[in-house]
Amino acid sequence: MDSDTAAVEAVGSDASMDSGDKGMETAVLDPGLGPEESLESPADTVSDNGETFLEGRTSPEMLPVYFDFDDSGIRKDQVERIEKNATFLKNSKNVKIRIEGNCDERGTDEYNVALGERRAMSAKKYLENLGVAGYRMNTISFGEKRPINYGHDDLSWSQNRRDDFLIIK
Repeated sequence: MDSDTAAVEAVGSDASMDSGDKGMETAVLDPGLGPEESLESPADTVSDNGETFLEGRTSPEMLPVYFDFDDSGIRKDQVERIEKNATFLKNSKNVKIRIEGNCDERGTDEYNVALGERRAMSAKKYLENLGVAGYRMNTISFGEKRPINYGHDDLSWSQNRRDDFLIIK
């Protein structure tokens, strides 16, 4: 079994899985998202510490978190962003969120779905360690299917390797 297959099997083949957090689900998007299921355009570009980021689908009250190539660990330069998300969630006790893991276009669809799931779970665990209750968060992976920058260069790819945080309640 190669590493791509192992990663996909680790995520599972069902459309949704119980994450063990009081009924919240962890979902993996079918990589066959069709054009009829087109998604809304990303939000305006914002400046963050001198760099330009497209905010994707993240709710305005929260910040997306960006990742290194083929990695699901929270980068040091993204800690402040996820801490701000945790502060918002701790101050908004009735809010529930969905963490959407995304990847750039490199890699197979299956591998990117698994990597997106690891990224979403990494953010969820980080938020839990900061005091946000796990039952308030669910995760989903869109793999490479929801880019916010359609370019084929390092800048575009870096903007697509992200977790978006959407308020669902």
